[in-house]
Amino acid sequence: MVIHDVVFNTDSPNLVFWVSIMVDIQTISIGVASAGVFLAAIYYIWQIRHQTRLRETDLAIRLFSILNDREFGKDYARVRRCEFKDYDDFVKRYGSIWDWDSEKEPRLKESFGQVLNTAEMIGFLLKRKAVDADFLCEVWQGLGLWEKVKPVVEGERRRWGVPAMFECFEYYYNEMKKREQEGVKNG
Repeated sequence: MVIHDVVFNTDSPNLVFWVSIMVDIQTISIGVASAGVFLAAIYYIWQIRHQTRLRETDLAIRLFSILNDREFGKDYARVRRCEFKDYDDFVKRYGSIWDWDSEKEPRLKESFGQVLNTAEMIGFLLKRKAVDADFLCEVWQGLGLWEKVKPVVEGERRRWGVPAMFECFEYYYNEMKKREQEGVKNG
């Protein structure tokens, strides 16, 4: 008897044996491939979550470095200390924040620009959902700042005809105010 005849014997009982072995091997390979795809999907989801945490951590470090910068702190204090009753009073004392030709308080105007643009960036990140609102609550409390500069911003919007000026900062304020009120209701 030749080995070829034994291995590739095509009579009925032997054929059934080989077919059943092939089906079992096929089933096992499909199961292994499916498990591999499933594990790859789980790993991919884990990687996405990990990358999201890394991105949020990087953003936190960058925001902290901006908000804790010595110059930004001076600008912020300068804006918070300036006194005015309303927009007209502000313009009379300091001039428009965008009127760079005026000699009235040039450093204050720079401070307003720096602080408001930073607040606008933070509001933009929140509005675009690039950062979590809870995270922003912990990083920066800009509610008092908006309340301070709101008359100036509204006056500048009217003066320059730009109703969207610092709208992301205003969005930030409104969202944080909602969260504050929800916290009072829940807490």
